[in-house]
Amino acid sequence: MALAQETPASDTDAQTSLNKGRLGTVGIVFFVVAAAAPLVGMTGAVPVAIVLGNGAAAPGAYLVVGITLLLFSVGYAAMSQRVTNAGAFFAYIGRGLDRHVGIASAFVSILAYVAVQLAIFGFFGAVMAGQVGILPWWVWSLVSWAVVTVLSLLRVDVGARVLGVLMLLELTALVVTSVVILASGGPEGINFLASFNPAAILAGGLAGSAGIAFAFAFASFIGFEATAIYGEESRDPKKVVPRATYLSVIVITVLFALTAFAMVTGMGASHVVEKTVALSTVAKVPLAAPAEVLFSLAAQYVGPWMATVMSILVLSSLFAGLLAFQNAASRYLFAMGRGGILPARLGTVNRRGAPAAASVVTSIITGIVIALFALLKLDPILTLFYWFSGLSVVAIVLIEILVCIAVIAYFRTHKGEENVFQTTIAPVLATIGLVLGEYLLMSRFGLLAGTVVDGVDPTVTAWGLSAIGWILVLLPFGLLGVRYVVSRARTSVNEELLRDVIS
Repeated sequence: MALAQETPASDTDAQTSLNKGRLGTVGIVFFVVAAAAPLVGMTGAVPVAIVLGNGAAAPGAYLVVGITLLLFSVGYAAMSQRVTNAGAFFAYIGRGLDRHVGIASAFVSILAYVAVQLAIFGFFGAVMAGQVGILPWWVWSLVSWAVVTVLSLLRVDVGARVLGVLMLLELTALVVTSVVILASGGPEGINFLASFNPAAILAGGLAGSAGIAFAFAFASFIGFEATAIYGEESRDPKKVVPRATYLSVIVITVLFALTAFAMVTGMGASHVVEKTVALSTVAKVPLAAPAEVLFSLAAQYVGPWMATVMSILVLSSLFAGLLAFQNAASRYLFAMGRGGILPARLGTVNRRGAPAAASVVTSIITGIVIALFALLKLDPILTLFYWFSGLSVVAIVLIEILVCIAVIAYFRTHKGEENVFQTTIAPVLATIGLVLGEYLLMSRFGLLAGTVVDGVDPTVTAWGLSAIGWILVLLPFGLLGVRYVVSRARTSVNEELLRDVIS
């Protein structure tokens, strides 16, 4: 693993500087791929995208979304050459658009990362309670919460090593299963056109089944953008961050498209919807157990032992995601504390170079929410997982759109060695794709988050949200607007510190 040697900080900046030189390209990629939780996406999202979306062409939807995010990465990586900051998104937006928009966007980013972490806490607790039993879901969630908190207080490379082991096991299981299925050809042979023909991918239209597949694909990629957050802790951010960004997007895209295509091949393209429904049905409820689709295919083509391994690795995948998002949220809080936007205490590090105060605050927030859902006896999957996972992806895509616009605006006035594809063409194409993706996510939010008003079929009717659905889907936009107004009205910000954050 490419982990660099520690670079001691000077006495003057030791309390407000992250531990430099701890991560190489591979270490950052582990954090990012862990956040995407590939095994969770393959067991949870792909079966739904197949049945409710565009059927055998679901792998193509993942490929298209991956290409869109690769275009986003071009401008994102170019911006990382100019700005190195633990709060990458809002630093980029502050430089390209306006410092107040940048500050407001930081709060939306924190909302997104805390929300997705809460979703995973709910999922982890529910899976542990179902597979292991003994304790209720919220106790398992709090056990993982305590372990994640402790790991986040250690040096960042310690977390990278933990994630490295978990990721290698997870990726190996997915790749081996996919290769074995594709080598066998499945019951109908390999049919590339069924999955990757543009006409098949867009079948049903963006307002219909194709749009549903794209929405679930976008939701599966959340977390890939976190590479620049670790720039300050990397060995050479000008080289490491761009490499890690491109490598992360490519790895996630290829893995998602390959595994989804293998699943379609294993069931047969012409009958994939019916077989997915059959494998995932519990007590006559389709898609009640979506993980059984991949597990059943693994058992059929590789062996029952692989299905057992995967069921265990789902838990490690969830835990890896918890640690990755804990680090992401705490580094945003750290950057804002150091910049004088939030209390200065949040902008300090412990003797290991970790943003301890920010990490503790992140844990306090998530711990309170877990306890609240437990006290109210709310279902960890139907509420904590679905609500907050839907909220987080809408928030992240909103910020990605702002980053694309900021990249275009920044390079119009700050010419350099970057070419027009990096500074204009790729960001414009990415903006178009992300805006479309945001619309699909919002219009299908009821399906993603389970927040549909009574009497509405979310697979047929877009929007149709319940009150909680409207609150969740509009919350990122409302928070962005409110924090923008507050930032413009605020007069006590330390201008020197603020320039360090967004300059």
